[in-house]
This record gives sequence, structure tokens and C-alpha cells, in this order.
Amino acid sequence: MSFGQGGPQWGPGGSGTPDWAALAEASEKRARRRKWLLIGGGALATAGIAAAVALAVVSANGDDASASDKPAGELPSSPEIPGASTAPAPSFEATTPPPPPDPKDYISSKKKDKAPLAAATFFPGTKLTSGDHVYKKGETDDTKRCASVAQPVLGRVLTANDCTKLMRATYARDGIAVTVGVAVFDTEAQAARAKRQADEGLVTSLPGDGVGTFCRTAVCRGTYNAYGRYAYFTTTGFLNGKDVTTKDREAYAVGDDLARFAFHQIDRRGRAQASAAANNPE
Repeated sequence: MSFGQGGPQWGPGGSGTPDWAALAEASEKRARRRKWLLIGGGALATAGIAAAVALAVVSANGDDASASDKPAGELPSSPEIPGASTAPAPSFEATTPPPPPDPKDYISSKKKDKAPLAAATFFPGTKLTSGDHVYKKGETDDTKRCASVAQPVLGRVLTANDCTKLMRATYARDGIAVTVGVAVFDTEAQAARAKRQADEGLVTSLPGDGVGTFCRTAVCRGTYNAYGRYAYFTTTGFLNGKDVTTKDREAYAVGDDLARFAFHQIDRRGRAQASAAANNPE
């Protein structure tokens, strides 16, 4: 049976049953054709995405926000790209600020201890306050003839160690008076040696300016010490002429107060000169 040219041909025997095998084969060919078309189209789409990513990478690595449309041959070579410098990185040397001057250096040698020095400025004011104790200041003096204002034993020690000046000041409180003597030497070693040798000598007491005579015939207490190129001494006694004994704790306390005061004045002198040197370095 025929439906005309180009129509479907039925199988042998003219039974009218379709050739299912031929139809399935034709259908399978058409399915394979569509599958390859889809795969081919997908590959093209993937290639497009890859190109877009490449463009985005070029844009991100460039100096401008948009990608360059120049061919690769016109792009700058590696040495011309900013940031590719081969110059060494800058280096910095570690610096440490110099240590502050040591105040003791300025009172240990004549070469550095150059501030003016006199009894009037070393023992300032008209009184001294130490804790809750207030001392009236009496007479002050200074001399280059150190042995002339010291008892014989101490005078010989000062002379042997080349004392260049001795400053004195007297303070009094509650019937007790003390004369502080500060001897000046060129070096720390001379002052230390004088201190070691002066364990039996006394600075001569200095009365005057409201403080009576003391420690001329009575037994008095003495102290001896040194700091830097200075040796300092105290002579403590009663204004009524009584001897000082080991039981007179108040007299001992007065002498110790004035010895500490002498030390602090020497130390203050060193600190003032060290501070001036730090603020005005050479």
C-alpha cells in the first residue's frame, strides 16, 4: 500500500505494522545530533566565560580600573612594570640615646666640678628644717688654709691630703650647737683618704651670729665622712659647756641631722651640674 511519493513505506507482507527498528534507529540518530549540538554550544559558552575571566584578571592587575585593549606585544616588559624595582630596601641603624650624666661624676674631680663654691651659698638661708626639728643658723665662713680652722690632728690630715678649701657653718637648737665643716680636695681619692685618717680630729667650732662659744674645753662629739671630692665633719656640743657622753642621744641626733644635711648639699651640687650638662650637651 502506498500513500504517494515520499510517504512512509510499510513493511513486507503489507500488514500495515510500522518498522519499529528503523523508527528507533532514526530517533536515536536525531537524539545524538541534538546532544552534540548541545555539547558544542556548551563548549563555546565555556570559552566565552574563560575569556571574560582572563580580561578581568588583566584589569585587576593593571593600574587603571579598565582592562587594556592593546595587544600583548604592546604591553610593557617586566622591568617597566611599576613595583618591579630591584633597588635594595632602605635600612636604618639602631640608635640608643646616651645615658644621662652621673651626678657623682661632677663632684668627684676638680676637672668637672666647676660651679661656684662658697660657704654662703653652700649653707643658704637663716635656718634649717630637718623633719620636725628647726635649727637656727649662726656664723659661716670659708678659707683656703684648711688646717687653721681644725684641731691639730685633723689639721695635719687636711694638709697631708692637699685640702684646697674648708667651709664651715654653725646651727643650734635647744642648747645644743653643731659646726659643720666641708673640706674640698682635687680628687675623690684624696677626700676618701682624709676621711679614713680623721677619726680623732675635729673641726674647730664656729660661734657667732647669736650662737655662743662651745666645744673649746668640753668633750664634744665628732663625725667624719666623704662623698666625691668632699670630706665633711661635724663637731657637736652643749652651749652650757657640759661634756657630751654616749648617753646624750639628743646631741648625737643633732650631729647626725647636720651630717646628712652636708651630704645632701654635696649631692645636690652634683645633680645641678649633671642636669645643666644634659640640657646643654657639648
